[in-house]
Amino acid sequence: MAASVASFGASKDPAPDLFKSEAEALEQARSTLAQTHADAQVYRQSLSELASHYERLMRETRRLIGRSDRAEREMNALNAQLQTLARQLEYRATHDALTGVLNRGAIIEMTTQALLRTGAVMIVLDIDHFKHVNDEFGHPAGDAVIQGIVDCLRRIVGEHAAIGRVGGEEFTVLIPGGQLEEGLTLAEAMRQAIADHVFGHPVDRCITASFGVSANPTGTRFDDAYGLADTALYHAKRAGRNRVEVAD
Repeated sequence: MAASVASFGASKDPAPDLFKSEAEALEQARSTLAQTHADAQVYRQSLSELASHYERLMRETRRLIGRSDRAEREMNALNAQLQTLARQLEYRATHDALTGVLNRGAIIEMTTQALLRTGAVMIVLDIDHFKHVNDEFGHPAGDAVIQGIVDCLRRIVGEHAAIGRVGGEEFTVLIPGGQLEEGLTLAEAMRQAIADHVFGHPVDRCITASFGVSANPTGTRFDDAYGLADTALYHAKRAGRNRVEVAD
């Protein structure tokens, strides 16, 4: 068995020497150079062989450099595509596909972090009688209404707060470090913007939304902050909808 293993190991072919012929030509030139009494023809022959091998090396080097440049360009292009894909995947993982606002998981995470660091105002809103829209006009019209609602929110919120879709027709607006009065003012502006908006065909009418607001100091748990705003939203619904209520 040992002999068989040794025989197997010895049978492996060594790695090919890519410059074998050039090495041989160089060695031959050295031998010729060492011949102090060789005639000119011998030197010319040796020089000619060296020149021939040098030309071949130059051609191969240019070819390899060209391939390397192409490979580098292809790698750079692939890297750019991967970075673009990573950004797209990250966006899809954190944003609602229909509206482009933050999705439920992302807005919860952002709110949780804001509550830990600075406290936050939470505004929870729900589209009034949205089920009637879906039942009367169909889900495509309902999706268009949701997109229109988000357009109204974006015009009012700007860069001062974050918008998240937490349910089918329910949204959260987060104001990190905000104060109650700021939250009430923003909620009322959003309510008015939605109430004034006339939605297109086939709905062809105004639609309203109800709002609940909670102001939460640093260290408040997400469930507590959301629960307060959601309770205020419930009171807004019970009080007639299309209104803003604040948590106790």
